[in-house]
Amino acid sequence: MAPKGKLIIIGGAVDTGSFTEKNYDKDVANNLNFFEKGILKRIIVESLHKEASRIEIITTASQIPVAVGEEYIKAFAYLHTENVGVLNITTREEANDPVFIDRLRAADVVMFSGGDQLRLTSILGGTGFHELLLTKYQEEEFVIAGTSAGAAACSNTMIYQGSSSEALLKGEIKITGGLGLINGVIIDTHFVHRGRIGRLFQAVVSNPIMLGVGLGEDTGLLIKEGNDMEAIGSGLVILVDGRHIKDTNITDVPLGAPISIEHMVVHVMAMYDKFDLKAHRMLISHNHTPDKDRYAKIDR
Repeated sequence: MAPKGKLIIIGGAVDTGSFTEKNYDKDVANNLNFFEKGILKRIIVESLHKEASRIEIITTASQIPVAVGEEYIKAFAYLHTENVGVLNITTREEANDPVFIDRLRAADVVMFSGGDQLRLTSILGGTGFHELLLTKYQEEEFVIAGTSAGAAACSNTMIYQGSSSEALLKGEIKITGGLGLINGVIIDTHFVHRGRIGRLFQAVVSNPIMLGVGLGEDTGLLIKEGNDMEAIGSGLVILVDGRHIKDTNITDVPLGAPISIEHMVVHVMAMYDKFDLKAHRMLISHNHTPDKDRYAKIDR
């Protein structure tokens, strides 16, 4: 059964200005890249009650949860959305706490911040909070958004470690289970700026049934019914399809040796492009209408 909820996965911001700018209040639109690209606005538009939706920011992945939470509260307030709270769940005990679970139950949107995706899966995985998250996503008009680590953790299979420079050497990336919100994909973030295409190539060649999703900075995917993908934001989404690989040496070479791949298929998505996950079919948008462009603007 297709989920009733919506998933919005975001590649992260291209510079540190997004959440560390000193003069935030003076120049808010320039300090938060998400504003400029309309991604936070799109989260609001897609939510059940729009500006009145209850939003919970999950800062579990972050090393600076208080600062990150405060910035998101300011960001949503700038978009006239003030029913926002922060849940900094730091232990598995807290992830089973009825108080936190009740707050999730009342939420229309949750947004996972960046940080370390392994913290998300190791702290939340298999807890009451995680079980309710999966149930709400399947059964309700519920939006789950995640940026950077929060996006990487959304799939069943998750990259959690691996350098960009050595990513096409056998064994140089580490993969584990994710939060299980979407099947058949593996997600990497900060994709263009940090040169992570090699990481995604190795992840896909090791299991070609998975579609690799590389999210560029200031870019995201809106996923409906667990299948229909739309590129949002200003950058690029790179899709790596391994189903048609003709040959590879990954099982023959020792650990640390370069990997060869023949006939890897790559798609590049930009804003408004669509992709059907089941059919593996891409639809390029050739007409950016004023109606669509409203998502790239900030309402004052």
